Amino acid sequence: MPSNRDSVQHTIVVAFLLCVVCSVVVSTAAVLMRDKQKINMAQERQLNILAAAGIPVVDGNIDAAFAQVTPRLVDLRTGRFSTDFDVNTYDARKVIKDDMLSRALTTTEDVASIRRLAHYATIYLVMGEQGIDRLILPVYGYGLWSTLYGFIALEGDINTVAGLGFYEHAETPGLGGEVDNPRWRALWSGKQVYEPGHMQPVLFLVKGSASADDVHKVDGLAGATLTSNGVTNLIHFWLGEFGFAPFLTNLKAGEA
Repeated sequence: MPSNRDSVQHTIVVAFLLCVVCSVVVSTAAVLMRDKQKINMAQERQLNILAAAGIPVVDGNIDAAFAQVTPRLVDLRTGRFSTDFDVNTYDARKVIKDDMLSRALTTTEDVASIRRLAHYATIYLVMGEQGIDRLILPVYGYGLWSTLYGFIALEGDINTVAGLGFYEHAETPGLGGEVDNPRWRALWSGKQVYEPGHMQPVLFLVKGSASADDVHKVDGLAGATLTSNGVTNLIHFWLGEFGFAPFLTNLKAGEA
């Protein structure tokens, strides 16, 4: 006769109790680590903003480096700064489904394939002696497999690219995933988004290699045409009339 310990009932009870204990441990760890995870996420975002702006982090002191950056809230409907929400807690990704705080884009408008646009966006300023030294703007749009989220930094002339970086995407490693390659990211520095006197973006990725003398073209990603097109599209959307162009126009005129 099998002992009680070898019975099916005993096995099920032990398995159940083990699952309960493991669940309690995992849940407790998740609760205890929640604040730490939020801090890590905030620091990761700060690092990406600093990288796009070209601000070095000395001795790992992220807070000291980020002290040079001033976040501001922008109302994309008016193209002006806003104080409607706390800029330190506002999250455009969380309100994107709220009809009061965002809107659906038409097919014609939605060149970046993002479907909806929040009314407000958080931008970042780095000030210098002569005014704005760097302006960092959040950008995102669909590539081949995923939405790419990143930042583009502009020089004080509100036209010349200081840097571009993506902090979240799921593009194919070695192909579209080359948006993370420092050598490709370095190609953006010095490029120009607009032609003089115009606010319609003309900066785009070309298939193959772009001429070093052409300030409006960047090398495309080899073997990743759709990801390259996606990057061009998100640049054109966010730096265009439905994105930040009205704000940038007001900023240059001193009316933001």
